[in-house]
Amino acid sequence: MGATRVNPTIPCTNLWRRPIDKRSAKQFIRINERIRAREVRVIDDSGQQLGILPPFEALKIARERGLDLVEVSPNAVPPVCRIQDYGKFLYEKDKSDRAARKKQKVITIKEVKFSVTVDEHDYQTKKNQAVRFLNEGDKVKASLRFKGRQMAHRELGYAIINRLIQDVGEAGLVEFMPRMEGTTLHAILAPGKKEAPKKPTPPKIQAPEAAAQTAQS
Repeated sequence: MGATRVNPTIPCTNLWRRPIDKRSAKQFIRINERIRAREVRVIDDSGQQLGILPPFEALKIARERGLDLVEVSPNAVPPVCRIQDYGKFLYEKDKSDRAARKKQKVITIKEVKFSVTVDEHDYQTKKNQAVRFLNEGDKVKASLRFKGRQMAHRELGYAIINRLIQDVGEAGLVEFMPRMEGTTLHAILAPGKKEAPKKPTPPKIQAPEAAAQTAQS
């Protein structure tokens, strides 16, 4: 077998390169040799400012401490890099991202379907269902489909949807007024704003002199 040919134009380096982490590739986090800025502002692992340095000097300091150089603020001028344990950095970031997602309320749209011939009992059941969805923080799509000759009496459908809007009251806010799309009439209701409970007013304490005068009288 022939000897492997080495291209003399490619410089050799003994620097160890951390393999690309899938999480960093997804979040576009540059570390170590992948930092492309000409100079960076460096913060060390204890939080102290080391000033503005070329990336190779900052990386050298990080290597001496057995840590990584992580670009934490790429849009700053110059970019800000921190000397830290990259694995621990990703763990803490994932942990904070998961906590933020848990606090977010996912609003879904629940559909409540009516018909032109809906009876009173069925209407009340669907109305209560819509109110429950709104109180749970979801949006409600109230829809009514016209069939055949019912299209000639669209005012009946509008009357049912407008009645629902009135009956829902403060539990919902109209996001889209009733409107036709093809043969279907629909409206969108969003959860109403919940008023904060009023704090009870503490009783007024009379001054001793006023209390004595009240007792004498």
